Amino acid sequence: MLDIKWIRENPEALDAALAKRGAAPAAEAVLAHDEARRAHLTRLQEAQERRNAASREIGNAMRAGDAARAEALKQEVADIKAFVQQGEATERALDKALADALAALPNLPLDDVPVGADESANVELRRVGKRREPAAARQHYELGEALGLMDFERAAKLSGARFTVLKGGLARLERALGQFMLDLHTTEHGYTEVQPPLLVRDEALFGTGQLPKFGEDQFRTDDGFWLIPTAEVPLTNLVREEIVEAADLPLRFTALTPCFRSEAGAAGKDTRGMLRQHQFDKVELVSITDAASALDEHERMTDCAETVLRKLDLPFRTVVLSTGDMGFSARRTYDIEVWLPGQKAYREISSCSVCGDFQARRMNARYRPEGEKQPRFVHTLNGSGTAVGRALIAVMENYQEPDGAIVVPEVLRPYMGGLERIETTER
Repeated sequence: MLDIKWIRENPEALDAALAKRGAAPAAEAVLAHDEARRAHLTRLQEAQERRNAASREIGNAMRAGDAARAEALKQEVADIKAFVQQGEATERALDKALADALAALPNLPLDDVPVGADESANVELRRVGKRREPAAARQHYELGEALGLMDFERAAKLSGARFTVLKGGLARLERALGQFMLDLHTTEHGYTEVQPPLLVRDEALFGTGQLPKFGEDQFRTDDGFWLIPTAEVPLTNLVREEIVEAADLPLRFTALTPCFRSEAGAAGKDTRGMLRQHQFDKVELVSITDAASALDEHERMTDCAETVLRKLDLPFRTVVLSTGDMGFSARRTYDIEVWLPGQKAYREISSCSVCGDFQARRMNARYRPEGEKQPRFVHTLNGSGTAVGRALIAVMENYQEPDGAIVVPEVLRPYMGGLERIETTER
């Protein structure tokens, strides 16, 4: 959420930043809500002051024997009391109107983010690794089905489209990937492992920016909980409504969890295979820090995610997303795209975003700077470290053999009991 004080002082800057995102101007409408609320609060304060003054005047009138004036003042006090009571309900409505207007505004991009309408304006920062381009490269679902270890037909019988059943060596390989990523981030990168709830309340999704605008992208239970679309939600909300000591920053959390997304806008996209699923595993990275450290932390987090692919020896490229391709809560996002020989394309496997204090304001998450009385809002960052299912796809396509077997990357073999190749067909 954006700071209303900043908007009052910089309405033109707000609209200019929204224009970069392809959004309509909003300063005038937001400030109208703000002015209505502030004017109403002024009227309430003046009424309260008049009621206090009239109450004192009643005593003076009674001591002076002026019963008529005392009765008139009592009626005035009663009228003011009724006005204030009604005004408090109006105040709540005006508060909500302003909060709703602010909640609908996306975060403002940093000045170095490329301006553009969509992914065509993204800027490549670097490429790492030599692309594997086998002459007859197959896509992951062709490999998995041929091995008898990836079953979309049975998954559809169980749950419908965009689900997968993995078996045998591929199921173990996916588990190995998740454990490898967790071990890497906790032992080498300084993240604290967390096992968070998979069901959260409205407030948690609001805090990270998924609600209210993106409710259709989520799965909701009948009793009002939401299945997490990413562990970013519970990990970031660990500091919700808290004041953290500056000496404890940065806080770095990681979690391997299932994630659930409705893919409401994905009709016709990636309908074959595992690239776009309703349920998938992901290792999430979240950092809680201060304003001075946030941009350096963004580079650090991105390097942590890239290290996963370096150790797996998977070719990738890193791009900075344009203003039109960036997520709602982000100020800047780096996407890491892994090379898939079967598709002959780079596909996203991680997004690392710096969000400033945008999420912190929604969560009321603050820290207390040393030597200062007033707490400040923390700055939050999140990234995939990485998407486990997409890492499985990348390993399968990059390590495929002409006979359809999958070579297990060396770094994963300790997690696979020393297994070097996946080739057994299981039915």
